[in-house]
Amino acid sequence: MKHYANPMSRAVTTNWMLAELDAPHEQVTIDFASDQQQSPEYLAINPMGKVPALEDEGMVVTEVAAICAYLADKFPEKQLAPPTNSPLRAAYYRYLFVAGNTLEPLFALKSIGFTHPNAMSAGWGDMARGLATIEAMTPESDWALGRQFTTADVVFGGMLDFSMRFGWMEPSPKVLAYVQRLRARPAYQATHAVFDA
Repeated sequence: MKHYANPMSRAVTTNWMLAELDAPHEQVTIDFASDQQQSPEYLAINPMGKVPALEDEGMVVTEVAAICAYLADKFPEKQLAPPTNSPLRAAYYRYLFVAGNTLEPLFALKSIGFTHPNAMSAGWGDMARGLATIEAMTPESDWALGRQFTTADVVFGGMLDFSMRFGWMEPSPKVLAYVQRLRARPAYQATHAVFDA
């Protein structure tokens, strides 16, 4: 299994996931300084020219949530995903997909001063609804799905952490407490040290 990444990118989340799983893999660092992500060799792996990407058993997986979900299912013994027949699977999918489909576009566009002229027609909505969604989905204690830490925390919590680091949002006390619980995890600390440096 090969993980194509750069430590100063969204691949920090998939690095964290691999660390939580203690999954054996080859780490392939893509050098942004030399524009390696635009090389023909890397574009053959991910035509978007972005990291992360994961190669496993002849297949390529891209997109943070997809890679994390794939890894959780590949290592079911680690219990980072609810069983497929569990009622928790519905909430699990919501946590995985709200991060990249809704929150990241909302925050990224806000950071460059863009407001959609008709937020009701935009898939990411508006800031008021985005923040209300975060507040509603953030757990009061423990983790997204209850007492068991899961991939939902890596993806959703990772998005909240990323957003706070880049000043995209001012967290409520509940969100801040949740992110602090995430930051206390050894696998998080091992993979996020570059940001702290």
